[in-house]
Amino acid sequence: MKVVIAEKPDQAMKLASPFPHRKQQGFVEVHPNRLFPKGAFFTWAVGHICELVPPEAYNPAWKKWSLSTLPLIPESFQHQVMKSKAKQFGIIKQLLKRTDVTEIIHAGDAGREGELIVRTIVEMCKVRKPMKRLWISSLTERAVTAGFAALLDETQTRNLYHEAYSRSCADWLVGMNASRVYTLLLKQKGINDVFSAGRVQTPTLALVVKREKEIAAFKPEPFWEVKATFAIGKKRYEGVWHKDDGESRLFDPQLAERIAAFCRDKPAEVSEVETERKEFLPPYLFNLSSLQATANKMFKFSPQKTLEIAQKLYVKGLLSYPRSDSSFVTQEEAKTFPDILAKLSRQPEYQAHFPLAKSSIAQDRRYVNQKKVTDHYAIIPTEQVPTVSRLSDEERKIYDLVARRLIAAHQESALFDYTTVTTLVDGRAMFISKGKVQIRAGWREVLFDEEKDDKETVLPPLTKGETGKVHKVEAKESKTQPPKRYTEGQLITLMKTAGKHLDNQELEKVLMKTEGLGTEATRAGIINMLKERKYIEVRKNQVFATQKGMLLIDVIGDKILASPEMTARWEQRLQEIGQGEASAQVFMEQVRKLSHKIVADAIEQSREWKLDGYDVEALPKSKQATKFSLGSKVATCRACGGELVDKGDFYGCANYKKLQCTVTVSKTIMGKKITPAAVKKLMEKGKTNLIKGFVKGKERFDAYLQWDEADKKAKISVPSLVEKSS
Repeated sequence: MKVVIAEKPDQAMKLASPFPHRKQQGFVEVHPNRLFPKGAFFTWAVGHICELVPPEAYNPAWKKWSLSTLPLIPESFQHQVMKSKAKQFGIIKQLLKRTDVTEIIHAGDAGREGELIVRTIVEMCKVRKPMKRLWISSLTERAVTAGFAALLDETQTRNLYHEAYSRSCADWLVGMNASRVYTLLLKQKGINDVFSAGRVQTPTLALVVKREKEIAAFKPEPFWEVKATFAIGKKRYEGVWHKDDGESRLFDPQLAERIAAFCRDKPAEVSEVETERKEFLPPYLFNLSSLQATANKMFKFSPQKTLEIAQKLYVKGLLSYPRSDSSFVTQEEAKTFPDILAKLSRQPEYQAHFPLAKSSIAQDRRYVNQKKVTDHYAIIPTEQVPTVSRLSDEERKIYDLVARRLIAAHQESALFDYTTVTTLVDGRAMFISKGKVQIRAGWREVLFDEEKDDKETVLPPLTKGETGKVHKVEAKESKTQPPKRYTEGQLITLMKTAGKHLDNQELEKVLMKTEGLGTEATRAGIINMLKERKYIEVRKNQVFATQKGMLLIDVIGDKILASPEMTARWEQRLQEIGQGEASAQVFMEQVRKLSHKIVADAIEQSREWKLDGYDVEALPKSKQATKFSLGSKVATCRACGGELVDKGDFYGCANYKKLQCTVTVSKTIMGKKITPAAVKKLMEKGKTNLIKGFVKGKERFDAYLQWDEADKKAKISVPSLVEKSS
């Protein structure tokens, strides 16, 4: 008997479906068949069943957050079974330990995380039985049966486990130490919140904060351009005045008006017509990052949402493995394209694009290149083509993007003529007109929606020497524009390129071995994490850095923790571990040294921190913030001299049980949040500064909190007319 361990329940069911089987509690019993002569048990993880143990499991003293214990560096890392998934772990362990089970088949996702999840379970079960690896890129019946017929030896993928294990341990070390040291140091400055920091999330946040600061620092400048409409016979076209050096902007409005006045009703002559023909090849097939970027641009889907939809389509057997970083396929996959395309051609959505310009792309190295296929090939439709109109709206949109990319790859290139016309007014003033004409649509007919923001200026046919006159001319004022905030799709691309800004043409060249932040599988999760931790907000598909996110990056400064380039190099080293080209032990030793440096850097920097520019109380709080601040001293109790501490919803005296001191101050009074600083002032001076924004009914008013010595409590005190007038 064999035990097959999949990563998730639905995948296990899909793997078992080609064989006669019976579902049991926590596993599927597959009856004897050609591929499993003695039968098999198909069971599953529920994602990560095992997790790295918390710090206190290594050392009880590490439970309390304290600078004196940092950095936390275990001698060796240990895992534990997650309580919520202990039942399923027990089922897997029971199956693996059966005496009639002689072999394990690792059927986790064919990637690094899948490798880690299943191998960790086997390690935790303390089972030493022969293991084989199922490595497939789609869950169609054909792919599943072919995969089980050609299992890999587990040694062929073991390095990927070392890579994933190193990544998880490195993230624990960097995240645990960086989060604790910055949280504790900021707490010393009066900021009671948890500041999570990490190997990938922090440099990603640094990119967003950098753009936020560029926008804040930008000062718009007015400029003027002189724009003219020319009449050459019956032909009309527009042009912009240019200096001899090619610059069109003027910063003197009077000069712009004088140029416009000079040109009015003057004769115009076409002095130069230059036309250049450009060819645009069809885009590459999708990898996960490019699919996420395109879906965000077209449908405003978050990267996480796109991944989830693509994963559903994969489990249904309709798309290949979605967490792929490759835009290429091998010859084997290319051989399946004619059959897939024939099925797509029968769908009403795609009929207009058939017959195709190319019957095969098997010899086209733009798409078919074994050397550029890493763990997985590009995301493509499988031979299991659905009735597209019956998919849910979201599934249809993602499937349609992938299907159209494959169809477009079999179409001709697009051709454009780019024309630059130089027009001289009265033989002196030079105007430039630019336009393009589509000569052949080619693949753009298939992907027109992806290109819809492409603004085209169509020029009439013009020849050198034609004459006419200036029909209309004016000086137009504009302002320089600040940099734009990133969309989530652009942020995914930026992570892939480690912060290098690339235009669309350059993106075409950014293919495989890009040293990026995170991996295809983790980038969407990192962006989600930044949202959950209140470091970024997404509004109308634009990514904003919050004050909390900006504060963290400000205090980290230019240290290694916030460096996209350095993190990208770590990612490259991890990839080398997965390829057997680098040592996991050496890498982990470097990460241990880095943990020491992160702590030392933070402590040294904290002496110079100036946080005056931040409204500490207005910072968005994480879910852990209240828990972290609970019990912390806010002030000395004015009634008994004990400690007034944070109790969650209110500030209360710690001597409540010991001395029955009942002094409390609510954290919210008449719709206004009462800050620790205000409570401290109240206890020390008997009266707060003027607090603005109390609300009673529809009325808003300003008032003090004043200590009532008789009642031993805080009361609202509205300023007198004399105080108001002064």
